[in-house]
Amino acid sequence: MALFGTDGIRGIVNESLTPEIAFRLGNALGKIVDRRVFIGKDTRNSGDLLEAALISGLTSAGVDVYRCGIMPTPALAMITKLEDSCGIMISASHNPPEYNGLKVILRGFKLPDDVEKRIEEEMEKTLLVDYRKIGRVIDYKLAVDEYYDYVRKMYNDLDLSGFKLLVDVANGATFEINPEILESFGAKVEIINNKPDGFNINDSCGSTHPEYARKKMRDGWIGILYDGDGDRCIILDESGKEVHGDKIIGIAAKSMYHEKRLKNHAVVLTILSNIGVEKYLKKLGIKTIRTKVGDRYVLQEMLSNEIMLGGERSGHIIFLDRSTTGDGLITTLEILRIVSKSERTLEELADEIPDYPQVMLNVKVNNKEVARRQEIFEEIKKYEGSDYRVIVRPSGTEPVVRVMVEGKDETKANEIADSIAKLVIQLDNKEAH
Repeated sequence: MALFGTDGIRGIVNESLTPEIAFRLGNALGKIVDRRVFIGKDTRNSGDLLEAALISGLTSAGVDVYRCGIMPTPALAMITKLEDSCGIMISASHNPPEYNGLKVILRGFKLPDDVEKRIEEEMEKTLLVDYRKIGRVIDYKLAVDEYYDYVRKMYNDLDLSGFKLLVDVANGATFEINPEILESFGAKVEIINNKPDGFNINDSCGSTHPEYARKKMRDGWIGILYDGDGDRCIILDESGKEVHGDKIIGIAAKSMYHEKRLKNHAVVLTILSNIGVEKYLKKLGIKTIRTKVGDRYVLQEMLSNEIMLGGERSGHIIFLDRSTTGDGLITTLEILRIVSKSERTLEELADEIPDYPQVMLNVKVNNKEVARRQEIFEEIKKYEGSDYRVIVRPSGTEPVVRVMVEGKDETKANEIADSIAKLVIQLDNKEAH
């Protein structure tokens, strides 16, 4: 059975994601990688449990473990690149606190499918080395400092002294480091949802719940919203309007194009990205390439075609000349840098990019593969060539089917989405009985 999804191994802790799985993953990696592995985690209460199991698996295979503590996923990715090594991030990203996940990162990048398949095969058998070869555990407290220094040097001439920022850290892994870095560039920062208790990560806050930060916004301030592990960023402009990932890509692409940072004059989007940003970029002479949903597919396309910018509407944006993965902090710094140079407001920059109404429904099901049923395909085909774009797909991490409808009229889009959601539920109930 395949364990790896679109973003590592993920599931509800002590149900589909157990300490045994974590041990077997650590032990399997111990047979493949060099003598050391770096481990980071977000603020979930289950992080300690899974970390202990990973460490047991790794050290029993003879690998030294560098325990980095709480840190954002992009920080761990940067460490593995600088150290030319492997890392495991314990996080379920934007998912609720009962979930957790294990993301393997190799020299800054998530693993390709063939390596994940090899790891799954190795997880079927256990290696226990002689007691004299058992690995050690090192508390690597300098990891977050390395990330801090890395980002500071990358933007050493950036001055944010004119910005007032409301920063929602989602009670997650960025709760200390991201506000600290933003303040170091001179920004005035007010932090919300920065008291993690192990159970409140992503709980009605952060990038998946912009309505919370919007209530706290003040006139003229900009809202910066992260998810639990800090690889996503959604922004609220000076009027409190959401600047989602599609608009962030549009703003960044135009700037990078003029700065000659946009190799091949192209960006990578996913099938869920709004048609509005595609039309906007086309007018600028910038090509768009679409992939399946998932940052790993975005990154693969970027690497294959030497493209420096890509991402998702969810706010997972990759600036490949800055980082090897989505990094909410780097996204923040890039957009604020553009605003400071443009002498325009973020609202004015974002309003240039059209945004067609887009309806997203998450339909809870017993079997998410119902999304691939012939009846669903036939329903989608009804809208081909119309003013509406319809996508139905199984979630990569949760027992839900995601329904997206995009078109000129929001009321009509809602009607289409509701109709398809009812069909999904009907088919799922038939299978269950």
